[in-house]
Amino acid sequence: MTDIPAAARAGLAALVLADPDLAGIEQASGPLPWRTRPQGFTGLLQAIVAQQISNQAAAAIWRRLAATPGALTPTGLLGLDDDSFRLAGLSRPKVAHARALAEAFASGQLASAALDLMSDEEAIAAITAVRGMGRWTAEVYLLFAHQRMDVFPAGDIALAGAAAALKQLPERPGPVQLRALAGLWHPHRSLAARLLWHHWRFLTGRPAMDDLPLA
Repeated sequence: MTDIPAAARAGLAALVLADPDLAGIEQASGPLPWRTRPQGFTGLLQAIVAQQISNQAAAAIWRRLAATPGALTPTGLLGLDDDSFRLAGLSRPKVAHARALAEAFASGQLASAALDLMSDEEAIAAITAVRGMGRWTAEVYLLFAHQRMDVFPAGDIALAGAAAALKQLPERPGPVQLRALAGLWHPHRSLAARLLWHHWRFLTGRPAMDDLPLA
């Protein structure tokens, strides 16, 4: 966890002026933590591990995978056998997705420097072209690893729950409704997501997306 960059703090100030509902989150929950993830293969591999499981389970699997020799480099991961992945706790589909990701980086299909030159949607399209990499995974990666300021993982359940509580909605919004709601927070939707995850931790006492430990 690092200090909040000056540009992000300025964005947060603009965001809470645009939507006063967001202004009370840090007052109630404490200062917003600024979490980042590694760029490149490691950061996206971490996102694969976190797909569709609790953060507690993802953290445990990640610790085991990170301790497996070679697992955090594309060529090293491609050299692992199925037993290594099984012992780390990865499901069979996630093993296939991890290998597809490693092949994409090893071949040059994906590269952090190239993603940096793309717009948000171009970068999302490049990432989701790899097997097993959905939009949620791409958005979470760009938000934390590349610190993009205007991506919003509308498929995230914790964000939906936090938004429903914050806006006093009768039920959790679905991804389409949540993405429409997030339009209010443009061009700082990533910052709004960080605030909502922070709010979710405060409301539930459970870890949110950004609590998955770093490599």
